Amino acid sequence: MTSTTETGSAPATAAEEPKATNKASRSPRGAHVAQKKGKAGKKASPAKKAPKAAKKAAGARDGSKTGRILDLLKRPGGVTSKELMKATGWQPHSVRGFLSGAIGKKMGLAVTSTKAEDGERSYSVKA
Repeated sequence: MTSTTETGSAPATAAEEPKATNKASRSPRGAHVAQKKGKAGKKASPAKKAPKAAKKAAGARDGSKTGRILDLLKRPGGVTSKELMKATGWQPHSVRGFLSGAIGKKMGLAVTSTKAEDGERSYSVKA
């Protein structure tokens, strides 16, 4: 058996060749400084107007549903929710919403609600 011994050095041709790089080329980064020209900001808005005052109950037109509801609410003893539904043609949730929103909040009237022994609810406002 004949064996040859290697000296442990790589061939001379492989050491002289430059290694290939697999990195993608890119442009150099810019400096971390502010931009030369600033971006346009928001423009000034006009001055805000003062809020309007709440409307009074006298603003209801004659013959309107609001006028009819106010007349019914001012009766002595008030009006039942069924009577309000019949007078307006609205559903119960619409009548309650109108009493709370338009009459109570927008017009500033105090709507009182009472429940009778038979379970019927009646609404009234003080004239």
